Amino acid sequence: MHIKTPEEVEIMAEGGALLAGVRDALKDSVKVGMSALEIEVLANELIKKTGGEPSFKRVPGYSWATCVNVNEGIVHGIPKKDVVFAKGDVVSVDVGLFFKGFHTDTSFTVGLDVDSETKRFLDSGRRALDKAITQAVIGNHILDISVQMQKVENDGYSVVRSLVGHGVGRELHESPQVPCYDFGRTMPNPELVEGLVIAIEIMYAQGSPEIIHAQDKWTIETRDGKLSALYEETVAITKNGPLVLTSLKK
Repeated sequence: MHIKTPEEVEIMAEGGALLAGVRDALKDSVKVGMSALEIEVLANELIKKTGGEPSFKRVPGYSWATCVNVNEGIVHGIPKKDVVFAKGDVVSVDVGLFFKGFHTDTSFTVGLDVDSETKRFLDSGRRALDKAITQAVIGNHILDISVQMQKVENDGYSVVRSLVGHGVGRELHESPQVPCYDFGRTMPNPELVEGLVIAIEIMYAQGSPEIIHAQDKWTIETRDGKLSALYEETVAITKNGPLVLTSLKK
């Protein structure tokens, strides 16, 4: 695990607050008729104003500041010009910021004039992520976080098991992995200690959790074509409890 000093966590909190501002502006901009590429252009403009860099452009082979997914898209969707948002769409945007040597990472999902069942689906994931974050305390384990995210299954949905959240810091993806489900003894279950920073990320679907890769070789989608959603926050484990770094400073 990559443990941060209090000073490093403070730097990450500064970057996380800037990223939260970017994320919230992008969320407000997702409208019917807008394209994924327009979200990408806006993200680059906003990130430039922070003085930081797009985290995702530092990933080998990926050339964009955002990942934009629609409906069955789960993660890693390329923000294309021909992806135009329509009424009834579920749109997820993932964005990261590299600031003063550290990454922070966050995601949101919005429904565009969606029906009540889709709203219920989206609310379920956000609640599960919020509950998972409460478990990010010293002395707990990764599993305590993971089982909370799996509770969307109590609402009739399914968490994706082949994709995980992750540690974050000087690298965008660090150890430990943070699954969305009760993994039991099938993988390491490290204890949460002060200074650990993790991207807690719930990836879930209305139907089957099985995934496929799209032809662009980046986008990952639900195999059955049913809706997916994504919510993510960068969280530090501190002596005072969970500290959501990707939130606006009060």
